[in-house]
Amino acid sequence: MRSRKSCKPPEQAPLAWDPIGLMAGVDEAGRGPLAGPVVAAAVILDDARRIRGLADSKVLTPLQRERLYDQIREKALCCSVAEASVQEIDTLNIFHATMLAMRRAVEGLRLRPAKVLVDGNRLPRLDVLAEAVVGGDAKVKAISAASILAKVHRDRLCETLHQEFPQYNFAAHKGYGTPEHLQALKAHGACRHHRRFFSPVAATLTVEGGAAAGITVP
Repeated sequence: MRSRKSCKPPEQAPLAWDPIGLMAGVDEAGRGPLAGPVVAAAVILDDARRIRGLADSKVLTPLQRERLYDQIREKALCCSVAEASVQEIDTLNIFHATMLAMRRAVEGLRLRPAKVLVDGNRLPRLDVLAEAVVGGDAKVKAISAASILAKVHRDRLCETLHQEFPQYNFAAHKGYGTPEHLQALKAHGACRHHRRFFSPVAATLTVEGGAAAGITVP
Protein backbone atom coordinates (compact mmCIF):
# COMPACT_ATOMS: atom_id res chain seq x y z
CA MET A 1 0.00 0.00 0.00
CA ARG A 2 1.32 3.40 -0.94
CA SER A 3 1.88 5.83 1.83
CA ARG A 4 0.24 9.20 1.39
CA LYS A 5 2.44 12.26 1.36
CA SER A 6 1.55 14.71 4.09
CA CYS A 7 0.29 18.12 3.00
CA LYS A 8 1.12 19.64 6.35
CA PRO A 9 3.73 22.42 6.43
CA PRO A 10 7.08 21.48 7.96
CA GLU A 11 7.52 21.62 11.70
CA GLN A 12 11.02 22.55 12.84
CA ALA A 13 12.40 21.85 16.29
CA PRO A 14 13.89 24.82 18.14
CA LEU A 15 17.67 24.97 18.17
CA ALA A 16 19.87 25.29 21.23
CA TRP A 17 21.68 28.08 19.39
CA ASP A 18 20.63 30.91 17.12
CA PRO A 19 22.34 31.80 13.86
CA ILE A 20 24.14 35.10 13.65
CA GLY A 21 22.18 37.63 11.64
CA LEU A 22 18.86 39.38 11.41
CA MET A 23 15.73 37.95 13.02
CA ALA A 24 12.25 38.55 11.63
CA GLY A 25 8.96 38.22 13.49
CA VAL A 26 5.83 37.08 11.65
CA ASP A 27 2.15 37.15 12.58
CA GLU A 28 -1.25 37.25 10.91
CA ALA A 29 -4.61 38.95 11.29
CA GLY A 30 -7.98 37.84 10.02
CA ARG A 31 -8.17 34.06 10.21
CA GLY A 32 -11.57 34.08 11.90
CA PRO A 33 -13.67 36.70 10.05
CA LEU A 34 -16.34 35.82 7.51
CA ALA A 35 -15.11 38.37 4.98
CA GLY A 36 -11.99 39.99 3.59
CA PRO A 37 -8.46 38.69 3.03
CA VAL A 38 -6.18 37.20 5.64
CA VAL A 39 -3.19 39.47 6.25
CA ALA A 40 0.31 38.64 7.45
CA ALA A 41 3.26 40.86 8.33
CA ALA A 42 6.98 40.30 8.81
CA VAL A 43 9.16 42.73 10.74
CA ILE A 44 12.89 43.04 11.41
CA LEU A 45 13.38 45.48 14.26
CA ASP A 46 16.37 47.81 14.69
CA ASP A 47 17.98 47.27 18.10
CA ALA A 48 19.35 50.81 17.93
CA ARG A 49 15.86 52.30 17.57
CA ARG A 50 13.71 50.84 20.30
CA ILE A 51 9.93 51.08 20.13
CA ARG A 52 8.17 51.34 23.47
CA GLY A 53 4.81 49.72 24.06
CA LEU A 54 5.05 46.78 21.66
CA ALA A 55 2.59 44.09 22.67
CA ASP A 56 0.10 41.63 21.23
CA SER A 57 -2.18 43.73 19.04
CA LYS A 58 -5.26 42.21 20.69
CA VAL A 59 -4.48 43.86 24.05
CA LEU A 60 -3.93 47.31 22.54
CA THR A 61 -6.55 49.95 21.81
CA PRO A 62 -7.12 51.03 18.19
CA LEU A 63 -5.39 54.35 18.94
CA GLN A 64 -2.35 52.59 20.45
CA ARG A 65 -2.14 50.29 17.43
CA GLU A 66 -2.27 53.21 15.02
CA ARG A 67 0.51 55.06 16.85
CA LEU A 68 2.70 51.97 17.06
CA TYR A 69 2.01 51.18 13.40
CA ASP A 70 3.57 54.50 12.40
CA GLN A 71 6.56 53.98 14.70
CA ILE A 72 7.19 50.47 13.38
CA ARG A 73 7.09 51.67 9.79
CA GLU A 74 9.49 54.47 10.69
CA LYS A 75 11.97 52.66 12.96
CA ALA A 76 12.11 49.03 11.86
CA LEU A 77 15.00 47.94 9.67
CA CYS A 78 12.40 46.61 7.27
CA CYS A 79 8.88 45.28 7.24
CA SER A 80 6.48 43.68 4.82
CA VAL A 81 2.71 43.19 4.74
CA ALA A 82 1.06 40.62 2.47
CA GLU A 83 -2.38 39.15 1.89
CA ALA A 84 -4.12 36.01 0.74
CA SER A 85 -7.34 36.91 -1.02
CA VAL A 86 -10.87 35.71 -0.36
CA GLN A 87 -10.61 33.64 -3.54
CA GLU A 88 -7.43 31.99 -2.25
CA ILE A 89 -9.06 31.33 1.12
CA ASP A 90 -12.01 29.65 -0.61
CA THR A 91 -9.70 27.59 -2.82
CA LEU A 92 -6.97 26.59 -0.37
CA ASN A 93 -8.87 26.82 2.97
CA ILE A 94 -8.08 29.39 5.64
CA PHE A 95 -5.11 27.55 7.15
CA HIS A 96 -3.19 27.18 3.91
CA ALA A 97 -4.14 30.70 2.82
CA THR A 98 -2.72 32.01 6.11
CA MET A 99 0.53 30.11 5.52
CA LEU A 100 0.65 31.59 2.01
CA ALA A 101 0.22 35.14 3.32
CA MET A 102 2.99 34.57 5.87
CA ARG A 103 5.35 33.25 3.21
CA ARG A 104 4.62 36.25 1.01
CA ALA A 105 5.31 38.60 3.92
CA VAL A 106 8.72 37.03 4.58
CA GLU A 107 9.60 37.00 0.89
CA GLY A 108 8.63 40.68 0.70
CA LEU A 109 11.31 41.77 3.18
CA ARG A 110 14.06 43.79 1.49
CA LEU A 111 16.61 42.30 3.92
CA ARG A 112 17.04 38.54 4.24
CA PRO A 113 16.70 37.33 7.84
CA ALA A 114 18.90 34.58 9.25
CA LYS A 115 15.95 33.29 11.26
CA VAL A 116 12.18 33.78 11.28
CA LEU A 117 10.03 33.49 14.40
CA VAL A 118 6.37 32.80 13.64
CA ASP A 119 3.52 33.22 16.10
CA GLY A 120 1.66 29.97 16.76
CA ASN A 121 2.54 26.30 16.46
CA ARG A 122 2.77 25.86 12.67
CA LEU A 123 5.16 27.16 10.06
CA PRO A 124 4.76 28.26 6.46
CA ARG A 125 7.16 26.82 3.90
CA LEU A 126 10.19 29.10 3.95
CA ASP A 127 13.71 28.90 2.58
CA VAL A 128 15.21 30.27 5.80
CA LEU A 129 15.50 28.83 9.30
CA ALA A 130 12.16 29.22 11.10
CA GLU A 131 10.71 28.48 14.51
CA ALA A 132 7.12 28.54 15.70
CA VAL A 133 6.55 30.34 19.00
CA VAL A 134 3.27 29.71 20.81
CA GLY A 135 2.06 33.00 22.25
CA GLY A 136 4.87 34.73 20.40
CA ASP A 137 2.87 37.92 19.87
CA ALA A 138 3.17 38.54 23.61
CA LYS A 139 6.73 37.20 24.04
CA VAL A 140 8.77 38.39 21.06
CA LYS A 141 8.89 42.09 20.20
CA ALA A 142 9.32 41.51 16.47
CA ILE A 143 6.24 39.26 16.43
CA SER A 144 4.32 41.87 18.44
CA ALA A 145 5.28 44.44 15.82
CA ALA A 146 4.15 42.10 13.03
CA SER A 147 0.82 41.52 14.77
CA ILE A 148 0.24 45.28 14.96
CA LEU A 149 1.08 45.88 11.29
CA ALA A 150 -1.17 43.03 10.17
CA LYS A 151 -4.07 44.10 12.37
CA VAL A 152 -3.98 47.79 11.41
CA HIS A 153 -3.59 46.97 7.72
CA ARG A 154 -6.58 44.64 7.80
CA ASP A 155 -8.73 47.04 9.83
CA ARG A 156 -8.07 49.72 7.23
CA LEU A 157 -9.07 47.31 4.48
CA CYS A 158 -12.34 46.65 6.28
CA GLU A 159 -13.03 50.38 6.41
CA THR A 160 -12.61 50.43 2.63
CA LEU A 161 -15.00 47.49 2.30
CA HIS A 162 -17.48 49.41 4.44
CA GLN A 163 -17.47 52.25 1.94
CA GLU A 164 -18.25 49.81 -0.85
CA PHE A 165 -20.88 47.80 1.06
CA PRO A 166 -22.14 49.93 3.97
CA GLN A 167 -25.08 47.60 4.60
CA TYR A 168 -22.76 45.12 6.36
CA ASN A 169 -21.02 47.71 8.59
CA PHE A 170 -17.57 46.16 8.06
CA ALA A 171 -15.95 49.17 9.74
CA ALA A 172 -17.49 48.17 13.07
CA HIS A 173 -17.04 44.38 13.23
CA LYS A 174 -14.11 44.00 10.77
CA GLY A 175 -15.77 41.02 9.13
CA TYR A 176 -16.18 38.89 12.25
CA GLY A 177 -19.39 36.96 12.81
CA THR A 178 -21.02 39.35 15.24
CA PRO A 179 -24.83 39.27 15.69
CA GLU A 180 -25.03 42.46 13.64
CA HIS A 181 -23.02 40.94 10.80
CA LEU A 182 -25.03 37.71 10.82
CA GLN A 183 -28.24 39.70 10.68
CA ALA A 184 -26.91 41.69 7.71
CA LEU A 185 -26.06 38.43 5.94
CA LYS A 186 -29.61 37.20 6.41
CA ALA A 187 -31.05 40.49 5.19
CA HIS A 188 -28.76 41.17 2.22
CA GLY A 189 -27.11 37.87 1.36
CA ALA A 190 -23.35 37.74 0.86
CA CYS A 191 -21.18 40.11 -1.17
CA ARG A 192 -18.09 39.26 -3.19
CA HIS A 193 -15.83 39.94 -0.21
CA HIS A 194 -17.39 37.20 1.91
CA ARG A 195 -15.66 33.86 2.34
CA ARG A 196 -18.29 31.65 0.81
CA PHE A 197 -17.19 28.36 2.39
CA PHE A 198 -17.46 29.70 5.94
CA SER A 199 -20.71 28.22 7.21
CA PRO A 200 -22.68 31.44 7.97
CA VAL A 201 -21.87 32.66 4.45
CA ALA A 202 -22.50 29.29 2.81
CA ALA A 203 -25.95 29.33 4.38
CA THR A 204 -26.84 32.32 2.19
CA LEU A 205 -26.13 30.39 -1.02
CA THR A 206 -28.92 28.55 -2.76
CA VAL A 207 -29.06 24.76 -2.77
CA GLU A 208 -28.53 24.78 -6.54
CA GLY A 209 -25.18 26.49 -6.07
CA GLY A 210 -26.37 29.85 -7.29
CA ALA A 211 -26.01 33.04 -5.36
CA ALA A 212 -27.87 35.05 -2.85
CA ALA A 213 -28.05 38.81 -3.21
CA GLY A 214 -24.78 40.41 -4.17
CA ILE A 215 -22.49 37.37 -4.56
CA THR A 216 -21.22 35.89 -7.78
CA VAL A 217 -20.55 32.17 -7.83
CA PRO A 218 -18.35 30.91 -10.67
